[in-house]
This record gives sequence, structure tokens and C-alpha cells, in this order.
Amino acid sequence: MAETMDTGFQPDSGRIAARFAKLKAEGRGGFSTFVSAGDPDYDTGLEILLGLPDAGVDMIELGMPFTDPMADGPAVEAAGLRALKAGQTMTKTLAMARAFRDVHPDTPLVLMGYYNPIYSYGVDRFLTDVKAAGVDGLIVVDLPPEEDKELCLPALRAGINFIRLATPTTDDHRLPTVLRNTSGFVYYISILGITGTKEIQADPVRGAITRLRRHTDLPIMVGFGIRTAEQVREITQVADAAVVGSAIVDRVRSNLDADGKPLPGCAKAVLDYVAELAAGARN
Repeated sequence: MAETMDTGFQPDSGRIAARFAKLKAEGRGGFSTFVSAGDPDYDTGLEILLGLPDAGVDMIELGMPFTDPMADGPAVEAAGLRALKAGQTMTKTLAMARAFRDVHPDTPLVLMGYYNPIYSYGVDRFLTDVKAAGVDGLIVVDLPPEEDKELCLPALRAGINFIRLATPTTDDHRLPTVLRNTSGFVYYISILGITGTKEIQADPVRGAITRLRRHTDLPIMVGFGIRTAEQVREITQVADAAVVGSAIVDRVRSNLDADGKPLPGCAKAVLDYVAELAAGARN
């Protein structure tokens, strides 16, 4: 099972563990969403973020916009670029996280992105501000386990979960290394390639989850390629949670005018779609 290689870790917020325990008590899988902070602008992005729990979302991944997102498909990349064009910064992203935590004290919030903006902000400053903002965990897709000293171990010592990705090509030899300092949950990328380019297939995911459970007791969340309530339902029958990202940011895009400005009711249209997806985890 997964173990850590360092000592002196501080207790995390407990929100992620509490949410998965609640889901287990309810006898269902969870539903998580990815949205890019500040997409399509700060105010609309914040309105969407604040509305997600009431739309049925159990956990939220908030993207930290970056100019060169190597793992993201066209939809998520475009969302980040829209946010940056509208003036989104790391400082504003953390302000959004604080605003969310003021309204929603119990819903887990995870920041997802790349190391470059964190490094530019300053790791120590970043972790201090993340903790103060009430963020529960980090997913940093371009830092492998061999670089744990850069951010993973300092985050764990600060009491912030560090969530690692596993993929269809992560074999049994590699998995113990990937899982060694993972906490909170494991994020399983269900398809090969970038986000939003293929649709998920439940049968291969079922086999992958069985294999992952031989290596870890952590909850397993599955993402990439999920676009419908039926797919959410299928995945939450075999995994602890499903996450939808590209389809949601696509819904943002479809509610913008020709200049990229949000149409009236943009946030509501996005949240209505999220509520449809969330129903799949409850049926």
C-alpha cells in the first residue's frame, strides 16, 4: 500500500476524507468537476465556482491557468487562455479559492495545474497562501515522483494533500513509486492522450481500478473522456468518483458572444448542465 518517504507531515484539512466517507455512507460514488479559474472572466468564473456545490458537485478541481498546458486538450487550453486574457493571475485564483471557502466550508477544493506558475509565485509563499485560502489539495501534472522535494513533500508538511495521476501505461512496477507520497485520492486518467479528445469506456476502467486497488487504499477518482450523465453513472459504479472537465468548459465557450464575452445567463447555463451530470452519480 502507498506510504510516505518523509516525516513531519501535518494533518490535512480532512475535507477530502470526510467527503469520501459521506459518499460511502450514502452508498454512491462522487461527482467532481474541473473549471478553469477566471474563465471566461473573474466575476462569471466565480459565479460558476460558487454555484457548483448546489448543482450537486461533491468535489471541485480549480484550474490554475497557464500558457503552455501540455496535458490539456483544446477545450481546457482555450479556457485557460480565455482566463489569462481576461486578467487572471495566481493571486486572483487564490482569491477565488478564499471566496469559495467563505461560502462553502465543507466542499473539498483542489487546485490543478502546472509547476511553472507555482515556481514563479514562489513555493513557500504559494503553500502559505493556499493553506490560508482553505484549499485541500494540489494536482500538479508535470512534477513526477522523482521531483517530490520540489513541491510534494513541502505541501504534505504544510498539511495540503498532494494528489498523483495514474494512467493506463502506469504498470505495476511504476505504481508504487507514483503512489508513494500520494494523499487524498488517486486520479486515474482513463484514456491515453490529452483531455477532451476521446470518450471513456467503462470496461477497461473497471480492470484498471481493480489493479489500482491492489496497490492503494486511497479513493480512486476517474477523469478524461466523461461527457454525459450516463457515463458518470457507469464510472461511479466502479470508481469512488468521476470528474468532468472538458465538457463543462465547452459549455462555458458555447455561452460566449463573438467577442468572447459571457452571454446573459452564462453561469446558469453551465450550472444547469453540471446538475444534469451530477444526477448520474445519484441514480
